[in-house]
Parts: sequence; structure tokens; C-alpha cells
Amino acid sequence: MIFDRFIGLFSADMGIDLGTANTLVYVRGQGIVLSEPSVVAVDKDTGRVLMDGMAVGAMAKKMIGRCPESIRAVRPMRTGVIADFDITEAMLYYFIRRVHGRARFIRPRVVIAIPSGITAVEKRAVHLSAHRAGARKVHLIGEPMAAAIGAGLPIDEPTASMIVDVGGGTTEVAVISLADIACSQSIRVAGDNLDLAIIEYMKRTYSLLVGEQSAERIKIEIGSACPMEEELEMEVGGRDLIAGLPRTTVVTSQEIREAIAEPVQAMIETIKRTLEKTEPELSADLVHNGIVMCGGGSLLKGLPQVFAQATGLKVRLADEPVSCVARGTGVFLDHLDEWGGTIDVTDEEG
Repeated sequence: MIFDRFIGLFSADMGIDLGTANTLVYVRGQGIVLSEPSVVAVDKDTGRVLMDGMAVGAMAKKMIGRCPESIRAVRPMRTGVIADFDITEAMLYYFIRRVHGRARFIRPRVVIAIPSGITAVEKRAVHLSAHRAGARKVHLIGEPMAAAIGAGLPIDEPTASMIVDVGGGTTEVAVISLADIACSQSIRVAGDNLDLAIIEYMKRTYSLLVGEQSAERIKIEIGSACPMEEELEMEVGGRDLIAGLPRTTVVTSQEIREAIAEPVQAMIETIKRTLEKTEPELSADLVHNGIVMCGGGSLLKGLPQVFAQATGLKVRLADEPVSCVARGTGVFLDHLDEWGGTIDVTDEEG
């Protein structure tokens, strides 16, 4: 332990929110130093990652739907877990190398947040990917716990704190007390499902095929979970499914609200199921403490209000909700010796 702390002085130990939509990296003493889309450009013929500045992250995301025949843009994380082991490993290698630098000769310790509902096999895949990408030691912490820590909730106190983390691939709901999860639910319905629902709506209603990035833009600009004071509209372009030609149409925020109603309802039902399984004393705490939301999906207009109406509890957004999980992994890293034996975490040497 003492030796590990000593060599830690010479490595840029880091916390990673390995998300379906975005990967964020926190470096001890520096804060969040990287926030990039979890997208990688791959050569179609060889299957190898194009390891240059344009092949991973933001530039690779811009390639989605726009690649030439020789290249494909891949999202190696799906529903919060690794869908493509080799590409995830290459992506982690790129991000760790970019943050850690070539000058340091000691590999970093890494804390990675994972969905609470993943299997032992999926955990092992994350471990292996991080080790092979250059980590010296890997600690895995559940996303709800990391989110609660990052949101500044009093996790170690004998009172209930409830966190709802709406990410790209999963929605994590947990009630936390005394540095442990008292009750939790995890569903693979989140921001990506809102995008898919919009794509299906445009097909069904307008016979117009829109891409993933267009659907995401529609969601961000005019999407909402409840009626707005001033409803919005937006011109959307895509390919006409009947004529096969480019075409545009105008959609309204009311239509998009209808399109995404089903995945939003699935999130509400998950929160309700968690509350139904919560012990009475903890439920009483939540009447006063309410629910804290985080994750990129929590930024959907009106989502906190819809959750509040469905549960009767106060609901608020965490400060900087998109970076909560990453900040939580960083805080956990800073308190590894103190919390390592109390917070549920799995670790493994490289």
C-alpha cells in the first residue's frame, strides 16, 4: 500500500466515466481534462482503428453518417457496456495516452464507473480493456455511487439520498445511505433511446430517414418531456423513403414530445419501482431530501418536472450534471484509502 502510494506520486492517476455517448477523464490534482464522444473511426477493410488525431472522439463523431466506403465510425459502447472489445481498448489506450503522456514511465491507477446492472463478464471486459490500454491498477465503481459522490450528496450519512443518472445508454436509479446502495434499478433506456424514438417517428410520420446526429440535434433543440410555455419548431433534413431523394420538413416540439413519450415513461417506471422497494425510514428521508438528477439525458427540457409530478418528490438537477460521474470517480480516487473498504468497488492489478 505504501509502495503503491509512493509510485502514485509519479503517475497521473485518473478517474474515467466510460459512457455510451461520451467519455470523460478526471486526473488527480487537475480535474476533468478530457471530454470526448465515445466514437472511433475504423478502416473497413482491416478492421483496425485509424490511430491519429481525427480517429477518436469529436472528429470521429462528425464522421458518423458521412464516412467514405473505406472508413466506418463506430461507437464501441452500447447500453453502457462494451459492444466491441478491441475498439474500446484502442479508444481507452488513446485517451489514457493522451492524458497520461509519454513522459511518465509509471502506468496510472484508474477508477472506472460502470452501470450497476452489468454482468461479471462485462465487468471483466472493462478490466481487461483498461489494463491492456495502459492502466497499472483498475478499480470499478458503480455509476450511481460515482454520480452521488460527484453531485456532492452526503453518501456516508445515515440518511437517504436518491440519484437518477440518465446517460446515453442506461438510466441508473439508486437510493444511497451509509456509503452503500440501499436500493437500485438500472435500465438500458436513456438518451440514445430518445434519439432512436425520434428517428422512428420521422420514418413513420413523414417517410423521412434522418441520421443519428440529426435526431440528437432535434432532441437537444426542441425536445421536451412536458409542454413548454412557448412551443418550438425546427426544419429537419433527410432522405425521402419513397422517392429516395433529399428532402426537408418542419417538426414541432409537440410532435417530438409525443415521439419520446415511451422511453420517458420507462424512466418514470424505473424510478417508481425503486421507490416501491425502498425501506420506510429511507422513504421518509426522501420526502425531505428529494431526488437529484445528473447525466446528459437529464438536460432534456422538462424532465425534472415530469419526474417530480410522477413521484410527488422534489427533483433538482445536480451542478454540472454531465460531469457528475467523472467528478465522482476523481473524488473516490482522492479518498481511495479511506473509502476503498467501505464503498462497494472491485479492483484488479495489471
